[in-house]
Amino acid sequence: MEGVLKARVLVGGQAEGLATVSKEPLSLWGGLSPQTGEIIDRRHELAGQIVTGRILLLPRGRGSSTSSATLTESIKAGVAPAAIITIKTDPILALGSIVSDELYHRAVPILVLSEEDFFSIEQDDHITIKPDGTVKVSPSDGELLK
Repeated sequence: MEGVLKARVLVGGQAEGLATVSKEPLSLWGGLSPQTGEIIDRRHELAGQIVTGRILLLPRGRGSSTSSATLTESIKAGVAPAAIITIKTDPILALGSIVSDELYHRAVPILVLSEEDFFSIEQDDHITIKPDGTVKVSPSDGELLK
């Protein structure tokens, strides 16, 4: 997919990276290692993938409010996704990023896209996120474009 999309901003910021796309919700608590950035939920379609520095697209979070703490700890450890994009507003994910910003002065952007725009993004597309919610998407050969 190539184009410019407009997202609703839950937690603002800039980010750039390759897309890791899931069609399944994910609970970060028990689903993401806050020490390594690996998806550790073995039942999830992204199991074994490292999301560090990538733009993680999830239709929504799933389950536990402890996902906030998991995201906060992954940001602190430097292994968090560069940003998270969802279809549904997820206050638990937003809270994790906000708390991290308060405690460690580091946050990841959390954005919400329309379902149509969300599903137009493909695995490994290159994404650039602006603080105003502008999401630029371009095909990638697996390396960050300069």
